[in-house]
Amino acid sequence: MLHDVLIAAGDAVNAAPAHLVEVVNPGQGAEPPGASKLKSILGWVAWIVLGLCVMGVLVVAGRMAISHQRGQGGEHATGLAYVLGACILVGAASALVNALVV
Repeated sequence: MLHDVLIAAGDAVNAAPAHLVEVVNPGQGAEPPGASKLKSILGWVAWIVLGLCVMGVLVVAGRMAISHQRGQGGEHATGLAYVLGACILVGAASALVNALVV
């Protein structure tokens, strides 16, 4: 399910108008030295955070399964809401920053 949500979010970003997806135009300036390394680091961070989001969903699901087996209520819905909110923020990070900067 999370995979489908992330795929749908990616499709929505790809279908967005180009001016919402592009990086802000710095004008006549050139990229500073090491800009490609910064982009690589940002890509790594994005992958790590996405992995943490998937792990968070799995941990909440495990806690819910254990609680259900013990007969306890579903108090883990709040944790799931926080994890899914983080997933949405990760998926929309580029668009959010671009909207705030432009």
